[in-house]
Amino acid sequence: MLEIDRVSFAYPGSAAVNGSARALLLDQLSLSSAPGELLAVLGPNGAGKSTLLKLIAGLLPCKQGRIRVDATDLDSLSRRERARRIAYLPQITETAQVTVFEAVLLGRLPHLGLQPSERDLEVVDAMICDLGLAPLSARRVGRLSGGELQKVVIARALVQEPRLLLLDEPVNHLDLRNQIAVLRSIQQLARERALITLVVLHDLNLALRFADRFLLLGPAAVSSGQMDALGSADIRAAYGIEVIRGQVGGHAVMVPCAD
Repeated sequence: MLEIDRVSFAYPGSAAVNGSARALLLDQLSLSSAPGELLAVLGPNGAGKSTLLKLIAGLLPCKQGRIRVDATDLDSLSRRERARRIAYLPQITETAQVTVFEAVLLGRLPHLGLQPSERDLEVVDAMICDLGLAPLSARRVGRLSGGELQKVVIARALVQEPRLLLLDEPVNHLDLRNQIAVLRSIQQLARERALITLVVLHDLNLALRFADRFLLLGPAAVSSGQMDALGSADIRAAYGIEVIRGQVGGHAVMVPCAD
């Protein structure tokens, strides 16, 4: 279980609000997420979605509030132990000119000794097969398509064998086919491996299709709950636009209203 308990955060130099020294980007945020479910982190630009993932990953200091995984305070863990429990994929992923196998093996760094063990190699081989990357194993990552590369970086994160998977816009810049394929893989792996999974998404319809629960960050209020409870009032409060929620082909969709 991931537990976020009254977490607040402000970047240095933020504009003052109501006489405070800094404006809070996240203000007393509390949230829990269970293994096996996919939680979509939603909200307009600048609402704090990426900041929240960086706080959980330990890339930003959590000075107000507590973040726990399986009842363990993340601040009490060493950097190496935290890397074993949490896999984080930023919006922009840089890859060296290595093979697919070598790129995925890099995800085992939190577990490696002086050299890869037999188990390390087995874990990498299994993940490459699970994500359908076996035919590409010896190919240089620079020769991959966008969808193939995204599967490689997801595989690299999963071979860490984390309890918590943090994905910041994992389908950004992918075509529609690859967006669906990548999110379907993430959804399936989260359930099969009982991963606590947070995914930052901008496309509400992809969130409605693949996520189990949502966290909606906005300038006026924060809301969370089951995806089927996400309504037009939540979207209006966060984005300042009207939407109509309906069903198309058995899938829930949200369509912006005309001006």
